[in-house]
Amino acid sequence: MSHPWLEKIKVVNFRNISSDVITFGNGINCIFGDNGNGKTNILEAINFLIHKKSFRKNTAFPQILSIDCEESEIIFSSVFVVEGERKTLSAKISSDSSSWFYNQEPLRGKNPVSCIFINPFDSYHFFNSSTFRRKWFDEHISLWDVDYKKKLRDYHQSLKFRNTLLAKKPSYFLDQIFAIDENLANVSKLIIEKRCIFLNEISDFYKKTFKAIFSEENDLEIQYESKMIGLTDLEIKNILKKNIEKDKILGHTAYGIHKDDYTPYFNGLRSFDYCSLGQQKMSYLSLIFAYIELLRYKYRVYPVVLIDDVSGELDKERWGNLINYLKICKYQVLITTANESFQKELEKINGATKILVANGRILKN
Repeated sequence: MSHPWLEKIKVVNFRNISSDVITFGNGINCIFGDNGNGKTNILEAINFLIHKKSFRKNTAFPQILSIDCEESEIIFSSVFVVEGERKTLSAKISSDSSSWFYNQEPLRGKNPVSCIFINPFDSYHFFNSSTFRRKWFDEHISLWDVDYKKKLRDYHQSLKFRNTLLAKKPSYFLDQIFAIDENLANVSKLIIEKRCIFLNEISDFYKKTFKAIFSEENDLEIQYESKMIGLTDLEIKNILKKNIEKDKILGHTAYGIHKDDYTPYFNGLRSFDYCSLGQQKMSYLSLIFAYIELLRYKYRVYPVVLIDDVSGELDKERWGNLINYLKICKYQVLITTANESFQKELEKINGATKILVANGRILKN
C-alpha cells in the first residue's frame, strides 16, 4: 500500500505565508530559512487544513489571519496523492464560518488524510506536567479511535455537569449526581480499557524505535496510573459515591479518570528523576515515532509527518541518527531548520526536496 502524501499546497491570508504554490516530494522535504520567516507557519497551515485546528495555543481566527489581507478570510487549496490518484483538499474559513471540501465535495466525517506534528519543545511539558501527558494520550488515541473520542467527550460533558452541581448545590442535586455517576462509571470503564490496550500496543514500538533512531540499548516503558483499572461499573460508581462528601466540600470531582497519569520509566527508573534532558528528548521523540509506526502497521494509517526544528534539542550525533532513520522511513516528512550544520546534513539526503523560505515567500522549490 502506497502512503498518501501532500503534493502541493497554496494558502491565502494565512499568517505571513505568501500565496505561492508550494510543491513537495513524497519522501523527505527540507524547509530552510532564518528564524521568523515562516517555516513553522507552513507546517501549521498543513496541520490546520487536515485537523481543522492549529498546533499552537491561543490561535483564534484573528491570530492566524494575515495582517496584509484584503479580505477577512483564509483559503487553503491542496492536492494529495492517495492510492496513486490525485485528490483535492481545500478549506475556507472566516471569523464566523468555515467549510472543508474533499474532491470538491463537502467533507463530512473523518478526514481521509492525516498528519502528525512533532514539536521537540513538548518533551519538557511531557515530563513535567501530568495534565499535558493526559492530553497527549487522549489526543493521540482519539486520532485513530473515533469511539474513544466520543466516550471521552461524553465523560467530560458529564463531569462538567457534575462539577456544576457540586459547586452550586441546587435542590436535590445529590439525586442528579447519582444519576450522572451511572454514566460516568460506564464510560470510565471503557476509556480505561482502551487506554490499557493502546499502551500495550505501543510498548514494543516504543522500545524498538528508540533503538532504531538512537542506536542505544535501553529499557523504555510507560505505565498507566489509575486506581480504577480492572474495576467493574458498579465498583467505580461506589467509589464515586464514597467520595461524595469530599467532593461537596471541594465543589468539584476530586476522583476519577480525569486525574489518571502516565509514568515513563527509563531502565526501570522514573524518567522524571533519572533521565537527563537529552534522554528525555530522545524518549519523547521515540514515543512519537513509535505512535507513527503503530498507526502504519496496526491501523494502516499513513500520516504526513511534520517536524519543527529539532537541531537545537539534540546533539550532532543524535540528530544525525534521526536523519538516518528518516532516510529509511516510507512516509512523507516535512522538516524545518534554521541551523546551518543541520541544513548541510539534510541537503546530503538523496532525493530530498529542498524548500527555501524568506519573509513568507518561497524562494526555491
